[in-house]
Amino acid sequence: LNYLGIVKRLICDSKALNYFCQKFNNMKDIIILNIKELIQVEDSPRLMVKGAEMAELTTIKNAFLHISNGLIASFGSMEIFGGKFNSRQLDNSKIIDATGKMVFPSFCDSHTHLVYPASREIEYVDKIKGLSYEEIAKRGGGILNSARRLQDISEEELTCSAFERLKEIISFGTGAVEIKSGYGLTTESELKMLRVIRKLKEISPLTIKATFLGAHAVPLEYRFRQTEYVDLIINEMIPMVASEELADYIDVFCDRGFFTVEDTDRILNAGMKYGLRPKIHANELDYSGGIQVGVKYNALSVDHLEYTGDAEIEALKDSETMPTILPGAAFFLNMPYAPARKMIEAGLPVAMASDFNPGSSPSGNMQLVLSMASILYRMTPEEGINATTINSAYAMDLSREMGSIAVGKIANVFITKPIPSYQYMPYYYGSNKVDTAILNGVVECVN
Repeated sequence: LNYLGIVKRLICDSKALNYFCQKFNNMKDIIILNIKELIQVEDSPRLMVKGAEMAELTTIKNAFLHISNGLIASFGSMEIFGGKFNSRQLDNSKIIDATGKMVFPSFCDSHTHLVYPASREIEYVDKIKGLSYEEIAKRGGGILNSARRLQDISEEELTCSAFERLKEIISFGTGAVEIKSGYGLTTESELKMLRVIRKLKEISPLTIKATFLGAHAVPLEYRFRQTEYVDLIINEMIPMVASEELADYIDVFCDRGFFTVEDTDRILNAGMKYGLRPKIHANELDYSGGIQVGVKYNALSVDHLEYTGDAEIEALKDSETMPTILPGAAFFLNMPYAPARKMIEAGLPVAMASDFNPGSSPSGNMQLVLSMASILYRMTPEEGINATTINSAYAMDLSREMGSIAVGKIANVFITKPIPSYQYMPYYYGSNKVDTAILNGVVECVN
């Protein structure tokens, strides 16, 4: 741990410094009173919700929430509040009056690429002019563009820019995020990205999961020699990632024009030998077989899913793999939308994440993802909230710790600005409706 570097960063960032000061001192309990409605409470916590259950959302009106030692300690109606706390407890607690406001569990964003060297707005103009995602990639743009730039940027620069993005997503209500590598495409650069993610885990209040995605694209120097690049991932990258304990998961872009099912088989087998559970980019561009190979290897999630038919839905039934839709990418690239309604009606769970990246989804705003769930995918507000909290927490193997309001879970919540109903969250898109973000029992952001 580079303490001098972290201290230098904290001195330059008052919010991060505030978090560490509170973390290493005795944190006061937080009691939130007069909550207009406390959203997604659970007396018996579940790992996920699926099918018809996704339309169910338990709430408490006129509620309180008690946070102690970074965890949810209790909650209930204000009618029982007076009998639960004595004056000494109240005096020693931080009291927040949430009159007219609601409290939600923080969003869990289970798929991002938010460590990157630079934006790619020029390619955005190319898209406007009619070039497809694949055409841009074949010209050396897209992922390969970011890979070239990443080789020339320092870990410190990457860390600082990504830390700013993390602060932004906290302000929009995100409490946990998965971050992938994949803009390195060389052993040295992939390790650089993963070390940056490790630093972010150390200095950010967000709960962060790291995913190794060396198989994000085939570098230009390996064009027509794809098998050799897969060999490099298996024989060199994975062992080095594992030796430094840099990743929680392994991912492959299994799709048309990228990595085949056979490539994916080989990479996942190698990763699993080192304890890396799969998460798969699947079926964004075509019916690629990526969903089926993900289920075969008990992937934690299969993500994108624009091309999902009866065979894919059948493969996902009774599996432990979370289907994860990325609305931002489909919207930005003007692609078909994954059949969310058909999947839910077939009894599947559905998660939604931002896919925050510079090329195909340059936004980490999970409030917008929640709105897209209703606007683009015809999901009810209840289904959208479940997709962006408890189910997306499952897609990061975090639903035991967060994703709902339950005693003993980590106190990652946000307080809204005054709003008329929870249905207003997806309805009133385009503005930030978060007033206060609390992570690990610490107030992190007041908008």
